[in-house]
Amino acid sequence: MIETPSPNFDERSLPVSLLVLHYTGMPDAASAINWLANPESKVSAHYVVTEDGQIVRMVDESKRAWHAGKSWWRGTSDVNSASIGIEIVNPGHEWGYRPFPETQMAALIPLVHQIVTRHRITRGNVVGHSDIAPGRKQDPGELFPWAQLARLRLALPRPTKHLMDPHWSDSGFMLALERFGYDITDQEAAVRAFQRRFRPEMIDGIIDGECRAILLALLLPKPQGDE
Repeated sequence: MIETPSPNFDERSLPVSLLVLHYTGMPDAASAINWLANPESKVSAHYVVTEDGQIVRMVDESKRAWHAGKSWWRGTSDVNSASIGIEIVNPGHEWGYRPFPETQMAALIPLVHQIVTRHRITRGNVVGHSDIAPGRKQDPGELFPWAQLARLRLALPRPTKHLMDPHWSDSGFMLALERFGYDITDQEAAVRAFQRRFRPEMIDGIIDGECRAILLALLLPKPQGDE
């Protein structure tokens, strides 16, 4: 653990119930870390995970880091107060988006496990920045290997078996999507964010049968403790 404190934090007003994963979206790790530590940036994160597997701690978990911006998830609008934020070094869509290397994931996964265990964060509250701010953000993006986290019960898996299209209208789908957790103010952006997370091979913002079936499966009751 490398300590690089950021001055960009304040006090929490809510208990921790969320873990938000980001990509840095900058050309390299040094640029991202320097920006997150710069008081003029007004942004920060609790941790940064580099591509070679280094973990940089920037804000103590007891404090409110400034990583989420204007965002919403499952009724919580002050996501910064309710969350831990991890920035994963990747150039992002602007600077040459690429897969996340195994060395990076090998460092990220134990960190995620420690955080969700420490704060009792449910799998449904391990989310990407695009999930909580669909109109503004795309990260960590469609190349992020959510399935690796899901196999270890650190995130919700993509439903793949016994899918049934509930034949919701578009408005019915949007109501169900809001119930699941998304801000649906910008409806197409919300659909794209849902697709980016649960059907990354086709991100078109169109509500089709597969989207409806996946969302229904996510909303169906699960055994106690499964989420």
